[in-house]
Amino acid sequence: LRARLADVLSVLAMTMGKHEERESLQFKLAAFKDYESNKDAVRPDDDNLGAWGHEFVRSLAGEIGQEYNARVIDGSDPDDDAAFADLLSMVDVIVPFHVSHNAEAEAVDLLIEVQRLKKLLDLDSINEHNYGRICLYLTKTADFMSDPDDYMEMLETAYELFRKQGQFFDALRVALRMGTDEEAIPELFSQVTDAEDNLMKKQMCLLLARQRVNYEIEDDDDEEELNELIGNVKLSEQFLKLAQDLDVMEPKTPEDIYKSHLAETGGFSRRRDTGGAQVDSARANLASTFVNAFVNAGFCQDKLMTPDNEWLYKNKDHGMMSAAASLGSILLWNVEEGLTQIDKFLYSSEDYVKAGAALAVGILSSGVKNDADPALALLSEHIEGDVHIMKCAACTGLGIAYAGAAREEVMDLLLPVVESSEGGATGMLEVSLAALALGMIYVGKCDETVGSTIVQRMMEASDEELDHSHARFLCLGLGLLFLGRMEKADAMIEALKTVEHKISKYAAVVLETCAYAGSGNVLKVQETLHHCTEHLTEDADHQMAAVIGVGLIAMGEDVGSEMALRAFDHLLHYCELPIKRAVPLALAVLHISNPDYGVIDQLSRLSHDPDAEISQNAVLAMGIVSAGTNNSRVAGLLRQLGEFYSKEAGHMFCVRIAQGLLHMGKGLMTLNPVHSDRMLTNPAALGGILVIIHSCLDLKSTLLDKTHYLLYYLTCAMNPRMLVTVNEDMSWRPVTVRVGQAVETVGQAGKPKTITGFQTHSTPVLLGAQERAELGTEEVLSVSSVLEGVVILKDNPDYEEEEGS
Repeated sequence: LRARLADVLSVLAMTMGKHEERESLQFKLAAFKDYESNKDAVRPDDDNLGAWGHEFVRSLAGEIGQEYNARVIDGSDPDDDAAFADLLSMVDVIVPFHVSHNAEAEAVDLLIEVQRLKKLLDLDSINEHNYGRICLYLTKTADFMSDPDDYMEMLETAYELFRKQGQFFDALRVALRMGTDEEAIPELFSQVTDAEDNLMKKQMCLLLARQRVNYEIEDDDDEEELNELIGNVKLSEQFLKLAQDLDVMEPKTPEDIYKSHLAETGGFSRRRDTGGAQVDSARANLASTFVNAFVNAGFCQDKLMTPDNEWLYKNKDHGMMSAAASLGSILLWNVEEGLTQIDKFLYSSEDYVKAGAALAVGILSSGVKNDADPALALLSEHIEGDVHIMKCAACTGLGIAYAGAAREEVMDLLLPVVESSEGGATGMLEVSLAALALGMIYVGKCDETVGSTIVQRMMEASDEELDHSHARFLCLGLGLLFLGRMEKADAMIEALKTVEHKISKYAAVVLETCAYAGSGNVLKVQETLHHCTEHLTEDADHQMAAVIGVGLIAMGEDVGSEMALRAFDHLLHYCELPIKRAVPLALAVLHISNPDYGVIDQLSRLSHDPDAEISQNAVLAMGIVSAGTNNSRVAGLLRQLGEFYSKEAGHMFCVRIAQGLLHMGKGLMTLNPVHSDRMLTNPAALGGILVIIHSCLDLKSTLLDKTHYLLYYLTCAMNPRMLVTVNEDMSWRPVTVRVGQAVETVGQAGKPKTITGFQTHSTPVLLGAQERAELGTEEVLSVSSVLEGVVILKDNPDYEEEEGS
C-alpha cells in the first residue's frame, strides 16, 4: 500500500512540489524500492509508469537528468553504474516507453543526459519503422555537441543502428562524416553479401566517388566495375549525356558570357565600327582564357582552344601557360580523349606552353582514377627537372590530380621540393606550391610526415623567405592536412609557436580554423572573433585568416551561418581595413554556389567600395557564391560592374573571372563541397576553394600577378549538380521526381513533408544548393536514401497499377 501511496504522491508532486527538491522523483524511487521488496504481491500493472500518462513520464525524465548531474557534481564517477543504479533502472523503463510511443527524440535526450547513449543499441523496440527518425535525430544533434567525444559517440550510435538495420549506404554516410572511413569501408563492404545487395555496393561506390575517397575493392566478383565507379571513370560520359539531354552542347565563347552589346554605355562596343583594328590586351585575353575554361568545363569542346592553336599565341608568358592549361578544364574528367589532345603541347619548344600542358594533364584527371596514372607518369620528370616554371606547373598539377587521394608515391616526389632551400624567391615559390599540393593530396589525413616536413621547413626558413608573398601557402598546406579533424591539430599548433616570424600567428589561425571547418563549434568561433578585436592596420594577416575562419567553422550549418552573418555586419562597421577586406570572402565561404538574396545584396554594396581590395574581393566572392547557377540577378550586377570598372585592369579581371564562375559548366555544375543532403563535406573540394580564398587575401601578388593558374584548383570542387536515375546496369532510366526547397524534419511527429514548393520533372534534373528531390512515383524504389548525383533504381515489388489506367 505504501508503494501505491508513493505513486500517487509522486504524481501530485509533479505539480505541487517545489521544483528544486525533485520530490516527484524521490517518491517514485521510494515506490520502486517498495515494489522491488514485495515482488510476490500482485502489481496493478508492470511498470505503472505509462499508466500515469505521458506528461508524468516526461517530467520524471527531466528530474532524472537533474538528479544525475547533481550526483556527478557531488563526486560520483559518471562511468560507474553502481552510484546511479536506482536512476538507471528507471531509465531502462522510460526509454523503451518513449521509443514505442513515437517520442524517439525524448528517449535520445534522456540517454544523452545520463551519458548512456549506447543503451539504444540494446533496445528491441527499434525496428524498420523508427530507426530512421532516431538516426536523423542523432546525426543532427551531434552538431551541437561541443565535446568531440560526445560528438563521436552520437555518430557511432547512429552508425551501429544503421548497420543493424542493414542500411549500409546510410551507415557509410555516417562513417564518412565521422572520418573513420578507413576502418569502416572494408567492414561495410564485407557485410553487404546478398545478391540484390550488389546494387547497394554500387550505390556505396558512387558515394565514395562523390566524396573522392581513394579506396580499392579487392576479392569481389565485380571488383573491376566497382572500382571504376569509385574512380569516377564514367563521370565524363554521364555529364556529357546530361548536357545533350538538356541541349547545351553548343560551345560558348567568352563574348556570349560578357554580352558587351548589352552595355548601356556604348563606349566599348561602338569603337569597333570605326574600322580600326581591335586591340587585344594581354590581361583581357587572360581573363577570356579562364572564362572559356570555366564555362566549357567538362564539355570537351570550345571555340578558343580545341579548334586550333591561334588563341595560345594571343597570350604571353604565364598567360600562355594558363591558356594551355585551360585545355585540361575543357576536357575535364575525360582522361582517355583528353590526353591525346594535350599530348602535342607537351613537346612544344616554349617552356610556358609545356608547363601549361603539364598542368592540363593534372587538371584533366582531377578526381578520376586511371590505371595508367597519366598525371604521375608525365609530371614526375618535371618535378625532378631544373626548369622553374615546369616545377611550379607540375606541383600544382599533381595537387589537383590527386587531391584527397593520399598517394605515397606522389608524396615522395614532392617532399624533396619542400625541403630544398636554394633559389631565393623562385625557390620559395616552388616550396610553397609543393607544400600546398601536399596539403591537397593529404587533405584531412593528419599525415605525420607531411606535417612535420612543412613545419620543419618553416622553422628553418629565413625571414626573407617567409616574407615571400606565397609563404602563406605553406600555412594553408598545413591547415589542409588537418581539415575538419578538430582536436587532432593541437600538437601542430604548439609546434608552430616556435617559428619566430609574424607568419606563425597566421599559420596558427589557419590551422585551427581548418581543423574545425564545418563543425559549427561555437567556442572556436568566439576564439576566432577574439583575434579580430585588436585594431591593427598592418601585419594583420592573422586577423584576415580569422574572419575567413569564422565563415569556415560555421559553414554547412544553418543556425551558425545566420549568426555569423550578423557578426560580419559588426566587423564591417567597427574594424580596420584588413578585416573588412576578408569579410566578403568569409561570406563567400558560407554560401558557396548558393546565391542567397541578402548575401548578394551585401556583396553588391561592397563591390563599389572605394578600397580597391575590398571591392575586388567582393566581386570574386559574388562569383563563388553564384558559381554554376546562371543566376540572372548576379549576371546583371556583374555586367554593370564591368562597365563601372572598365578602366581598371585589376577590377576588370576580377569581374571577368566572376562571370566565368557564374556560368561555370553552363550552369550544370556546382562548387558546393557539402553534399549528400548537407551531411557530408568533400574535403578535396573545400580545400580547392580555400586555395582561392586565401590567395584573395593578397590578390596583387597571386591571381592578379603570375600565379593566376592557382584558379585551376577550383576544378577539385567542380561537380555536376545533376540527379540522374539509372537501372542496375547503369543505363539511364527517366522517372518523375519532385524537386523543391529542402525542409528540416528532425524530431517532427508523423510523416512530415521533406520538401516544399516542389515542381515535378522527369530525370535528369539539376539540383540547387538548398534543394532536395524525392521520387514522384511508387513504381520504383531508390537504393540510396538521398537523391543526388547518380541514383540506382530497382522495381518496387509491391507496386500495383491503378485500375483503369
